[in-house]
Amino acid sequence: MPDPIRISDLTNPVLNDFQKAAQAYGEGLELDFTVEGILAQARETTGLGDFGPDDCRERLALLVDEWSNDDGLTGIGRLTLWNKLALFARSRLLIHDYLQKHPDVHDVEIERPIIVAGLPRSGTTHLLNLLAADSQKHALPLWESYEPLPLPGEPAREGGVDPRYARCAAQWEAIQKSSPLLPAMHPLDPDHIHEELELMGPNFASYNFEWLAMSPRWRDDYYAHDQTPHYEFMKTVLKILQSRRGPGRWVLKCPQHLEQLPVLHKTFPDATFVVTHRDPVSVIQSAITMLAYGQRNGRRKIQAKALVEYWSDRVEHLLRACVRDREVLPASQSIDVPFHEFMADDLGMIEKIYAKAGDEMTETVRGGLQQFLDSHPRGKYGRVLYDLKGDFGVEPAELRERFGFYFDAFPVRKE
Repeated sequence: MPDPIRISDLTNPVLNDFQKAAQAYGEGLELDFTVEGILAQARETTGLGDFGPDDCRERLALLVDEWSNDDGLTGIGRLTLWNKLALFARSRLLIHDYLQKHPDVHDVEIERPIIVAGLPRSGTTHLLNLLAADSQKHALPLWESYEPLPLPGEPAREGGVDPRYARCAAQWEAIQKSSPLLPAMHPLDPDHIHEELELMGPNFASYNFEWLAMSPRWRDDYYAHDQTPHYEFMKTVLKILQSRRGPGRWVLKCPQHLEQLPVLHKTFPDATFVVTHRDPVSVIQSAITMLAYGQRNGRRKIQAKALVEYWSDRVEHLLRACVRDREVLPASQSIDVPFHEFMADDLGMIEKIYAKAGDEMTETVRGGLQQFLDSHPRGKYGRVLYDLKGDFGVEPAELRERFGFYFDAFPVRKE
């Protein structure tokens, strides 16, 4: 087991040679960071021109305006955000084209998915990847979540490798050089099972954009609008993927679902819902440490104080919505998963989830899950030591007082 990792330069980073070279490269770039510039690049890459309903342009325009006018971004930070929007625009063209050619996709049924809803950094990723180790389930690997459909006519790489997989692998290799400690916090290898929320990206929707850059204007616009159309869009992309794979039961997860439980239930009325719970102070310190570490590449100065304020507010919003709406999920279709219980016996908790979902935990399934655990031990890439007070000047006990309403509602253990 690798030694614990203490990021001593978290808020005053000392860049390595690769990071310095990337910074220098980024400062020399000229990007057309406009709506039309992004859409034009998507048309050129795909050879397609119909983006479908125009309502997405307003949302794209908001992101472009907020991000392109952020003078705290480095050149490489701007490029990262621009690339993400361009990728989503490209996927939107491909999705709309596929639906025009295959209208029967709308008839595909997404039946009885198992959906995990829980705070970020609360064990949801481990839980999802463990559920996905059951070969009988459909899950969304990172490479496919980034590019749900292939580019027209693009040939396979050497050995028959899907070019989308190859691009994701190359990106992962670059990430390990630019952010070498990120794997210890959140691996992003191509086979990593990812959040279906990525599939809302081509509709320029979801809270996912807030993880790329703190975006208060985007957040407020998201709060102000019903998210049902975007959940339906995401479900349609899942239908496309299922039409290409064949029938199967999906395992899905996303923290955003906590504040969208009524919409989630309306979109997937026959799902089994798994709601995870963890001490929000541990969640916040883990999340903002990871985000602060990422800012050494994307921003000219680490936003330590702003990260605490922004994500404390976001986590509170997620939890207040969960407390308010948890009873929307039928008891016969939902289960609560305290973090400490899951960490103490992860296979035992999976067995409880299977019982709730009406699935049998056969010896074959158990063997597949155990094989995953054996090949993905905790701390495989190292274990980061978090220090909310030392790094961010926040006393954990004082921050925890803010979340008394949540501790009163659920059996959450203080960490």
